[in-house]
Amino acid sequence: MKKIKQAGVLGAFLMLSQLLIAQQVPSTEENFTYLVTFGKKADKSHGDDDFSQVIFFVIPTSQKNPVYIRVFDADCGGKNDEMYGSEETKTKFIVLGGKGAHSNKDARKLDPTGEYKSGTELYSKTVGQSDKLDNDWLTFGPINPSSGELIPELGGNVFKLVVDGVSGQSGNLYKLFLSTSATSNNAVEGGNAFTYEYCVRMSEKKTVVSHLYPFISKSVVKVKISVFDYDNDGIIRLVSVSKKGSVSKSSGDDQWKEHEFTVTEDEKNTSLDIQFVKQGDSKNNNIVINITNQYGESMPFYTSPIGGVPKYKSKIGVKAD
Repeated sequence: MKKIKQAGVLGAFLMLSQLLIAQQVPSTEENFTYLVTFGKKADKSHGDDDFSQVIFFVIPTSQKNPVYIRVFDADCGGKNDEMYGSEETKTKFIVLGGKGAHSNKDARKLDPTGEYKSGTELYSKTVGQSDKLDNDWLTFGPINPSSGELIPELGGNVFKLVVDGVSGQSGNLYKLFLSTSATSNNAVEGGNAFTYEYCVRMSEKKTVVSHLYPFISKSVVKVKISVFDYDNDGIIRLVSVSKKGSVSKSSGDDQWKEHEFTVTEDEKNTSLDIQFVKQGDSKNNNIVINITNQYGESMPFYTSPIGGVPKYKSKIGVKAD
């Protein structure tokens, strides 16, 4: 009886840990240091290719009470940011819901063109240097879950946060959290977050491994991982139920590099674990990552992997690429 109780407690703890992971962007499981958005006058060699970032949040229909999207260190000019030039760097945060927030094809593009800010604007704020927000939280809300775009196949009502660098040359480093509270980080049960392209800060510690978790649907037969400005700082390793660790070299400074992998039948309806292994001495290394399928369509990757983190199953016996 005692063992059963202990197992139940452990299970509840693991469920809570997974829930909390899903609410933070980047998540602790992904293990990137920060999201990064540079001002629109920045040099792209700093690691941001288009000075814009879009993050989607999924709220289950069972959530009736308001939710909040919280931004840690939303200002640009404090201890965590990467500063260049004399002009103040300003970042605009826009929360959108309603029809078209995700279903509009421009919302899923890799470049901020057309109607990428589609949907109904719920909140917005432009932030420059701010002692009040430096290393502290900016909260958007309350947000009525039903004001999102209902997309059942994604698990509920979808909202998006568009982050644009509207002036300056500096890099704004920040984190996000989806919460049921305006003043603390309380996870939304069943919530998740995803994106089609990340601009993130890598760790400065050697051997640290960061992760992306794209979900592979039945129709996907090939994935292409595109990485910008990795600065030859490590390797990219792919782990799945049938790949033990296919390895590719990283891109150089201010360069894109593509890595293609064929999808096996066993990998369909599971998540991949795309690992970024730090091996070099690069500091302030910001990179851009996106993933497309064989048709060139953008693939979402989730802060909490759908179906859990994939584990290699040796009995499948598939040779790595």
